[in-house]
Amino acid sequence: MSNMNIVCLDLEGVLVPEIWIAFAEACGVPELKRTTRDEPDYDKLMKYRLAILKEHGLGLKEIQDTIATIDPMPGAKEFLDALRDVSQVIILSDTFTQFAAPLMKKLGMPTIFCNTLEVAENGEITGYRMRCEKSKLTTVKALQSVGYETIASGDSYNDLGMILNSKAGFLFRSTEQIKKDYPNLPAFEEYDELLEAIKKAL
Repeated sequence: MSNMNIVCLDLEGVLVPEIWIAFAEACGVPELKRTTRDEPDYDKLMKYRLAILKEHGLGLKEIQDTIATIDPMPGAKEFLDALRDVSQVIILSDTFTQFAAPLMKKLGMPTIFCNTLEVAENGEITGYRMRCEKSKLTTVKALQSVGYETIASGDSYNDLGMILNSKAGFLFRSTEQIKKDYPNLPAFEEYDELLEAIKKAL
């Protein structure tokens, strides 16, 4: 195993269900089901979400109550454990520390780089802070600048930057549209297939 490789994985849709979709179902607000699979502009998507939360009087506590009921996808923790046996792994997500923390416990505390919500004392989510511009692509380039090679996998538009700019990149449980738009990217549906492809690339 080369210790100069780091595998960068998306979180939602790859290791855990989409948090916003689970929350939309739990609180009965279907408009919150929009994700980065539907809206490539993350800033636009988050402004839309925050406006809907405000309109319905929903705050951080309600979302965290839903997150407490979410489990990783079947096989995700085993996949991650097997992957961490052969490589360093970082989860790169556009989610927020306030959402991710309980899910990281269920996944065995892998390293995650994500964003932060701004929350008022009454629990209203008033805004959010991105860790950096184009966070996934920027992080992959930063890792490369300090001598690492990256291998990346994700399912959404906001994963394409890190996938296309890594030594090897794979779509995992992605949409038909993204697979059609990027026919050269290997696309997998099962963890064992993804694990094998990553091992070959290491």
